[in-house]
Amino acid sequence: MQTREILYEVKDHVATITLNRPEKLNAWTQVMEQEVRSAMETAAAEAAVRVIMVTGAGRGFCAGADLDRMKASLESGKRGTLARHDAATDGLNGIEVNYQQRFSYLLRVEKPIIAAINGPVAGIGLCFVLFTDMRYIAPSAKVTTAFARRGLIAEHGMSFMLPRLIGLMPALDLLYSGRVIDGTEAARLGLADLLPEEGFSLAVFEKARAMASNSSPRSTAVIKRQVYDDLFRNLADSWKAADEEMYASFESEDFKEGVAHYFEKRAPRFTGR
Repeated sequence: MQTREILYEVKDHVATITLNRPEKLNAWTQVMEQEVRSAMETAAAEAAVRVIMVTGAGRGFCAGADLDRMKASLESGKRGTLARHDAATDGLNGIEVNYQQRFSYLLRVEKPIIAAINGPVAGIGLCFVLFTDMRYIAPSAKVTTAFARRGLIAEHGMSFMLPRLIGLMPALDLLYSGRVIDGTEAARLGLADLLPEEGFSLAVFEKARAMASNSSPRSTAVIKRQVYDDLFRNLADSWKAADEEMYASFESEDFKEGVAHYFEKRAPRFTGR
């Protein structure tokens, strides 16, 4: 695919999306946002892709919105467009409305999305990261919400996701203070899992590859939908949906293969069907 500000590669059933503005610590732009969404749609549609990994080029993951462009917008008297997003909610109701926001569409991508936080992540970059399924971080990586120190608020779903990931008081601490934490503290708070600095990106890729090799893509797709839908429904509805999905799974090729490879003591050959 033709891109200007990201890279896209598929290897061993893992699609790797790399934010690619290393000279700006991969600061977020409209172009980057559009290209990331397009890459996610491509990965979701490709049968060869079973897991998606997102990382940053160079020494950063994403330093937040491009402040140079934001400054130019302020000086011109025009509000930047990063703050605007018209959710495509026409004709939708119930749970589905929740998946049409700027980054919440990631929760509806029917493949696991893993963030490899190799360096600084801030502001809108952190908002994006919160909507990935799993996060790994290097010890030296720096994390900050930044908003309160820029005269802004908890943007783009952060006030919804961050407390659910790390708890109410730790989330408010990071949001009120805008302080910078390192990868070790991010791991302690439960924001991400810590991996060693040496060979960090390869280690995350190996985790993604193992998931793609060993887990049924049909199962991971259904489980992902269950988990995020359950954010918006009660236990009884969750239980009913799980029962329906369980009975459906008994008829799937992947269930038959899951039993067969266990008894035959061999690697699985899941098809996603």
